[in-house]
Amino acid sequence: MEEEINMYLDEARDLMNKAIKHFTGELVKIRAGKASPAILEGLMVQYYGNPTPINQVASITAPDARSLMIKPWEKNVIPEIEKAIINSDLGLNPQNDGEQVIISIPQLTEERRLNLVKQAKAEGEQGKISIRNVRKETNDNLKKLQKDGASEDEIKRAEDKVQALTDDFTKKIEELLEKKEKEIMTV
Repeated sequence: MEEEINMYLDEARDLMNKAIKHFTGELVKIRAGKASPAILEGLMVQYYGNPTPINQVASITAPDARSLMIKPWEKNVIPEIEKAIINSDLGLNPQNDGEQVIISIPQLTEERRLNLVKQAKAEGEQGKISIRNVRKETNDNLKKLQKDGASEDEIKRAEDKVQALTDDFTKKIEELLEKKEKEIMTV
């Protein structure tokens, strides 16, 4: 029984780590006023009729804190890149010089900053929900072990460990969120 309990605890830790990784990835996409190629992650461009991630059709660099440079591998993709950026909810205005697409990152307004903080908090809440779901699933599995003959004390100790994991990972999300909020609100 001890082995099975440890297996469930390890699995819970792994799943909670994945939730943190996912949350961190989502936070990177929320821009904080500085130019970062990561804000274009997940942006799909029509490439020969197929939706393709932008980083597969062009290189994206941030030459300075206020601009992004997108250099496509084929010039005929430039209009599609511009269209994808304009149609995204990023609020960016692309320009092209025939060779590449240049995006000037505008200063964030107070209202936009508050919306980004709200967006970050919503992502944080999703992360916490994922962690709580892992806790519930793990506790359900532990209860099944108890029905299969594990002692009540063993299960109670394991549930306490699961709760401690849940608390630790929830705290990590709060810390990451606080850091991102500070980053967004810094002018």
